[in-house]
Amino acid sequence: MVKPTIELPISKKPTDAELKKLKDYFKEMPIDEILTGLKFAKNRWSAKDAGTLKVGRKSIIQKEVHSVTAEQAQWRLKNWKMMIANYRRRGYSYPTISRIKKILVQKSKKKSK
Repeated sequence: MVKPTIELPISKKPTDAELKKLKDYFKEMPIDEILTGLKFAKNRWSAKDAGTLKVGRKSIIQKEVHSVTAEQAQWRLKNWKMMIANYRRRGYSYPTISRIKKILVQKSKKKSK
């Protein structure tokens, strides 16, 4: 049985450990799964390279609430409908907005105690 070989142009020479990992992946996984994974990796790399990669939900939430004072949190909660509109305009999902509100409620209660 003849094993098919593939020649790939790559940017840097892989280490022996990396080559072994690649061989294991190709040996164990079906080609269509490998291609799907490579497509995902290429799209992610392109977005990262272009600076358009969306960050995860946790970092979005932290960015929104990390420096908010208790007074600011209370104001945002009083004007919550306007805040929802702003968050939706930025593309935040409702679960993300809900988590932001939960933290704002906690921050606003810290002042009133």
